[in-house]
Amino acid sequence: MKDIVNFLFEVGMLQKTPRTGFQFLGSGCESVAEHILRTIFIGYTLCKLEKDVDESRVLKMCLFHDLPEARTGDMNYVNKKYVTVDEEKAVRELTETLFFGIDIKSCIDEFNERKTREALIAGDADQLALILQLKEYGDLGNKYSKEWIDFAIQRLCTENARETARRIMETDSSDWWFKDKGEWWINGSRRMNSGSGD
Repeated sequence: MKDIVNFLFEVGMLQKTPRTGFQFLGSGCESVAEHILRTIFIGYTLCKLEKDVDESRVLKMCLFHDLPEARTGDMNYVNKKYVTVDEEKAVRELTETLFFGIDIKSCIDEFNERKTREALIAGDADQLALILQLKEYGDLGNKYSKEWIDFAIQRLCTENARETARRIMETDSSDWWFKDKGEWWINGSRRMNSGSGD
């Protein structure tokens, strides 16, 4: 049981581990844990758009794909030009003491090999999480985000992911909550308070 508890503490390190690419983008920040959360939701959504896909496998790959970064940190594309990370060692050492470690290792290996349909979908979910984040920063004025998005789109493997990326680029990131720019934004809170005697 102690090994399991240690694993759960290790997972918590992902909340404290920053995604380092944003220092080069010039704006934004995100932890590895935040990235994983959005990736899981995207993976779930992509599974709903596909037929005959092992949804559980996709979701597990989305969940575990960056787990080794609790040990290695996040290496962005600039770092990777100069630093070699022994992810295989990190995966081996974080999974070898867990009775379910082989399942985690298998998911990470499958994700990295990109040979199965499920791995391609999970990889696309990973890239779409980045694309969404970059679009948000672009909508707020970051002039470099579009160029980064163009590279990320080229990494997509499935048609549903490419179509999702096209729609992301056509949609303002605030549209989901700010598309109805009507009376609510003038009188909404007054209407809510009108029954309280104010």
